[in-house]
Amino acid sequence: MDNKETLVIEGLGGERTLSGKIAVGGAKNAVLKVLASSILFKDEINLVAVPDIEDVARTLEILQDLGVGVTKEGDKAYKLLTNNIKSSVISPEISKKLRASIVIAGPLLARFGEVSFPHPGGCVIGKRPIDLFLDNFALMGATVTEEDGMYKVRASGKKLRGANIFFRVQSVTNTETFMLAGVLAEGKTVLENCAMEPEIQSLGEFLISCGANISGLGTPTIIIEGGELLSGADKKYVTMPDRIEAGSFIILGALAAKDLTIANCEPKHLSALIYALKQSGVNLEVGEDFVRIFGNEKKTFLPLEIKTHEYPGFPTDLQAPMAIFLTQATGQSFIFETIWENRLNYLEAVTRMGAKARIVDSHRAFIDGPTPLDGREVESPDLRAGLAYVMAGIIARGQTIVHNVYYIDRGYERLDERLRQVGVNIQRTS
Repeated sequence: MDNKETLVIEGLGGERTLSGKIAVGGAKNAVLKVLASSILFKDEINLVAVPDIEDVARTLEILQDLGVGVTKEGDKAYKLLTNNIKSSVISPEISKKLRASIVIAGPLLARFGEVSFPHPGGCVIGKRPIDLFLDNFALMGATVTEEDGMYKVRASGKKLRGANIFFRVQSVTNTETFMLAGVLAEGKTVLENCAMEPEIQSLGEFLISCGANISGLGTPTIIIEGGELLSGADKKYVTMPDRIEAGSFIILGALAAKDLTIANCEPKHLSALIYALKQSGVNLEVGEDFVRIFGNEKKTFLPLEIKTHEYPGFPTDLQAPMAIFLTQATGQSFIFETIWENRLNYLEAVTRMGAKARIVDSHRAFIDGPTPLDGREVESPDLRAGLAYVMAGIIARGQTIVHNVYYIDRGYERLDERLRQVGVNIQRTS
């Protein structure tokens, strides 16, 4: 996709007019890890409900480069043939654009006894050190060297050993990487202080259905008994709905909906957000697989204190969209971002649009509202802040132009088309 593309939004000027239904796509953070797990399979892996986003395209490129055969089997469906993987070197060119590429290192090391990969890239939000990964590979009996900008990791005797690993911080990527590595390691791997996100459970359940021996999913302790390569023949991974996309659309509905239904979602994965919006005074109807938002012209919203936290707490990836909502709440709101440092920097652009936001330090900010926002030209710094700018533009007066659309396309499929269907005046231009 073209990095020169922009989104041009004609704002609603605070009016609540969005209506209809917007369906949630497959979860980016689930499907990328299932794609990475294909390295553990001796035959094939089949996936459906795969979102058509940049991060999926980049991950498939990395896998093809390693020797995985990729066939598109129809709309949002893929078959990956994994019996001919020849390389254990992850392409530096592709993986520098994609943080999730680090997850592929775990299964490659487990399958081949060695892996080479560059420092992963993809985002500008805070430091993302990989020392935890390297330390834990060493616990499983591997040695790590660095040369020419590449990490080279080798398991002694070409085989990883099961280990007891305690994560000093709960980390989704670490939990998934070492769950995957443990599937082919010798003996038992015990992971403690694991992240408990639904995407991890979805990945683990699929691996179990294909022959992996994993217990403790959805709890802080996951145990993996190492075994043979897995088999995915006659199995299908159905990508779970993206809870971050669902949450973002629910927040947009709270800001600008007359009567908007967010369909094909799992509200039980969004309890922290739904609770916060209800506390603020948003009219929500929560169903089994949908959330419906009714707007009210004269509604005033109460301010909130939002503290991001690992699941099931308030998701860090919904922090930026929520900040846009808080610009319209009456009184002073407080955001405490506990996961990433410097993730609040996007608020400077929102302030230029008229918001009263004050960044206290790299983790905390105050927002005073309600303030009408005015359209501006803004540059998307990352995936989630990019969507927050789009949301700000939708409720603002006048025109907003969002540059760096590539970041938004990394995680949201055809965002502009889907928003147009519910009444947003948004165009994509080069």
